Order: sequence, then structure tokens, then C-alpha cells
Amino acid sequence: MSTVKLDEGLIQGDSVSSILDSAMDAHGGVLRLTPTWVPRSFLHPGRRIKLHPSDYYRFGADRGGIDERWFGSTTDAANEGRVWHEGQSFCLFEGKKFMLKDAVAERGNDIVGEAIYSKYDRWPVYSKFFDNMGPIPHHMHQSFEDAELVGQEGKPESYYFPPQLNNVDNNFSYTFMGLEPGTQPEDVRRCLENWNEGDNGILDLSRAYRLKRGTGWLIPPGVLHAPGSLCTYEPQWGSDVFGMYQSIVEGRYVPWSLLVKDMPEDKHQDLDFIVGQLDWDKNVDTHFKNSNYLEPVRDEKRSGDGYEDLWIVYGTVDGDQLFSAKELTIAPGAKCVLKDGAASSWITVQGRGRIGNLDLQTPAMIRFGENTTDEVFISHVAATNGVEIENLGSEPLVGLRYFGPNAHTDIPKAGS
Repeated sequence: MSTVKLDEGLIQGDSVSSILDSAMDAHGGVLRLTPTWVPRSFLHPGRRIKLHPSDYYRFGADRGGIDERWFGSTTDAANEGRVWHEGQSFCLFEGKKFMLKDAVAERGNDIVGEAIYSKYDRWPVYSKFFDNMGPIPHHMHQSFEDAELVGQEGKPESYYFPPQLNNVDNNFSYTFMGLEPGTQPEDVRRCLENWNEGDNGILDLSRAYRLKRGTGWLIPPGVLHAPGSLCTYEPQWGSDVFGMYQSIVEGRYVPWSLLVKDMPEDKHQDLDFIVGQLDWDKNVDTHFKNSNYLEPVRDEKRSGDGYEDLWIVYGTVDGDQLFSAKELTIAPGAKCVLKDGAASSWITVQGRGRIGNLDLQTPAMIRFGENTTDEVFISHVAATNGVEIENLGSEPLVGLRYFGPNAHTDIPKAGS
């Protein structure tokens, strides 16, 4: 296990205000973020998120391999045995670290915008690279109503498959989503009854979709999905609730506790309640792909000579614009002024350049605990004033950025 402590020298408390002010002033409201690594005990790392091969088990082999990197996060990872800051993003200024969560608490209106901060009192979304060697269990994330039963929040999420992080497919580049039309609740109940009899057969009730680089999906709460093995960029709501409905994946047993971990304790054996947490209409939608599949859409207003801005995550969840994401590509030697009018979290996936006066560089390999120059948080102040981004390299400069609730008035509809 590594002796590196990611929180070593972390500034907290009253001292955050001073260093935050200095960081905001020095870089025009753009904050440098350090890599946030998250392990999962029940998954097998896909090894495409640039982490050094020796470092995938740096939280300890008992914690599982690191298969996720979180971006712009003020959300805790819901892992058993977690370190206290697991899932939280750190800001870096002049060699000193402080939490993005604390920055938002200090200057929420400036960092995330008054509309978001006054309503949520936090940055309520995050994104991640989710990178696995094979598929993961067929599972769902609770609705806001169901998650509230255990003091949590619901979790709609979305997928985008960056070509830059998917040089190989790994073991199963298909994702089971939803349930076959005509499936009945008693069919799923029977799978739960057969949990300890081997593979409970829930995938027999679903269908798999081949994953395509450069496209994505929108996954509402309560919808079953078994993500495949492409490395995925996942903008989502700031929660880590889930329930696994599949008992065996690639020969690995999934404990019942991972099915019911975010359900009331007195309901842990109530099969009707567990099945009832599924959004049945969305799962058996006869036009599931039309409702949830996302092709990139060019934003003509924010594209120009030498640069192109694409919508990669868009649409609404039950009528609400909860999160969205874009992919900006800038040609060598070109530059543009990014003026979104809403805060966003940025990760560079290709090339070298600058954002304002901060360097951007896509790393080839990252050691655990090493600071990089590929990730920033573009505050509401910076996004409103506009920040210049320039390609200083010989290949395209490509960055992914995601936004919080109601960030846009011109967002495309799902199915565009």
C-alpha cells in the first residue's frame, strides 16, 4: 500500500478563504484541480485512465483497484472502508491544496453561481472516468424520492465514450440497459429469489447495446443498466447511491448487501419493495434507444474558425435539466474565448495549451499522488467574463466539460 497521502498539507478551516481569494485573483476565476482517484472493491480496473501500472491498488488490495477518476467533485464516494476525503476534489495553488467543497462554501456565488448555490448550497453534480476491464452488474440508481428514505439523494447519470481513452475495447464493449418490453415485475422478483443459486438470470430479461466511441446515453434513476467495458465519461448528480440486481458477473459473486445498501433496513428482504424501486415504464420503454441515446450535436453559436464545440450530454430527466456536457476541440495554433455563462469542470483529453494563464497538458502517465495540469474548475465568474483557451501544441486540443442544473437556455433535446 502506498505511503503517499493525498491530503498531506491540506489547508482547511479559516485559512481557506485567503488562499482561495489569491487563487481566484491569480487565474481569473479558474481553479487548478488535482487528480481524484476512487477504488471499487467489486470491479476490475480497465487501465486506461493514465494511472501508472504500479499504482492501481494504492489504497490497498483489500479496497480493490482504482477504476475511477472523479472531476470537480464535492461528493463523497460511498465505499466501505473509505479514506475520509474519498471522492472529493482538491484545488491546488502555489503548491498548497484545499478542498473544492470548502471553496464553494466560502464563495459559492462566485464559484458555482448564485442560482445553484442559493438552491443547493453546494455544487450538486460531478463527473468521472469510469474504466473497467469487463462489464459491471445490472444495477440502478434510486430516484430522489426513494433515496430520501435513507437520507440520500437520487442519481440520474449520463455516458460519453471519449475516443482518446478507448484505444481498446477491453472484454465486453456492450451495455445491457432496461428490460425487454413485456417483462413483468414477477420476472425480476424471481431473479431476486434465485440470488444464491448462481447466476440469477436477470440479463435474460434485458438487451445489450453496442457502445460506440464519440456517442453517449442518458440514464434516468430507476433504470437498470450494466455498463460495458469502454472507458466512460459520466456527468451525473452528486450522489453515490445504487442497487445491484445481478448476482454473478464474470464468475464473481455480488453480495446481497450491494443490492440493498441504499434501501431502508427493514426492507432488505422485501422483494416487492426492491422491485418497486425500478421505474417500470422507463425500463420497458419500447423505444428505449430513441429516448436515451445521444449523438454529438454541434453548437453553432459557440463554434468558429479553428474550433468546434459539441453537445455530448444534453436533454432533461423528467423535464429537469440537471446536468449537461460539451466537448471543445481547438486546432493547432487556434484559440477561442469560452463564455458559457455557467460554471463547469474541465478535463483535457488530448493535446497541450492554456486556459487563461494556466497550462493544459494531457499526461501520458500519472503516478498516484502526482499533480497534473489537465484538470481545472471554471468558476461562474470566469465563465461569465469569458476565458481564453489556446492550442499551443501540434495536435488538436480537446477538453470535456460538464455543467450543473439549468446552465443553458438553448440545450438540445434528447433524440436530436
